[in-house]
Amino acid sequence: MYPFTDQFMSNDENVEFLKAAMMGPNAMRLSEELSLYLNIDENMRILDLGCGCGLSTLLLAKKYGASVFAADLWISPTENYERFQSIGIDDKAVPISVDATKGLPFANGYFDLLFTVDAYHYFGDTAEMLPSLIPFVKKGGYIVVAIPGLNYEFEGNVPDEMQPFWNSEMERTLHSLDWWKDLWKKAEGIEMVDSREMACCRQAWKEWQTGYHPIVAEDIKMMEAEGGKYFNLIQLIAKVL
Repeated sequence: MYPFTDQFMSNDENVEFLKAAMMGPNAMRLSEELSLYLNIDENMRILDLGCGCGLSTLLLAKKYGASVFAADLWISPTENYERFQSIGIDDKAVPISVDATKGLPFANGYFDLLFTVDAYHYFGDTAEMLPSLIPFVKKGGYIVVAIPGLNYEFEGNVPDEMQPFWNSEMERTLHSLDWWKDLWKKAEGIEMVDSREMACCRQAWKEWQTGYHPIVAEDIKMMEAEGGKYFNLIQLIAKVL
C-alpha cells in the first residue's frame, strides 16, 4: 500500500532525512495513502498547501513526477528550496510562503489538485476557508486533505487521561470525521467523493515519535496515555464542479 514510503525508509540516510523533516504524523505515508484515491500524473500542477518541510511535496514530485507549488507559512521558502535541492526535486517543486487565511497568490483555476497533509486542521476549521480555496482549482479538479482527528467529539468531556495534554489549540483543531464532513457539506461548488479514517494511523503516529522535532517528547507521553482510543487520521476528497 505504501511502496514509495517503505522503499524510501529502507535507506538509513533517508530515515534521518525523514526524522529531521517530520512535523506531525509521517506526512509522506499520509500522502501516499491519500494519493491512492487520486489519479495523479506528471502533467498535473499541484498546490501542496501547508507543505511543512516538504515530505508531501517529495512524494508528489518523485513518485508521480507532478509539478508542485510547495506553500507553507512556518517554513521559509529558502529552507525548503535547499531541502528540495538536496533530494533532487528542485526542478519540480516551487517553494513559496503563503498564509492561507489571508488569500492565495495564484490565478483562478490554476491547479489540477489542491493537496494538504498534516496542516488543514490548523487553518481550515471555519466555514469560510474551503469556499475561499475552491476558485484556485480548475473545474473537474480536486481538493484533498489528510489530517489528525478524533474518533468522536469530546464536546467538553475530555477523557481524564487526555486532560494533561489537552489545550485550546487542540480543542479548536481536532475533530471527528463527521464534524469535518458536516463542515465541508456547507460549501457550494464541490462534490464530496470520499471521506474516511485512514489505515496508516498507528504507523504514521509511531514514525512521528522517532522524529527530532522538539514537541515529539511530549507527544510520546500523550500517545502513551491515548492508547489508541481517541486519535485517528482523516481524509477528505472533494471534486470541484
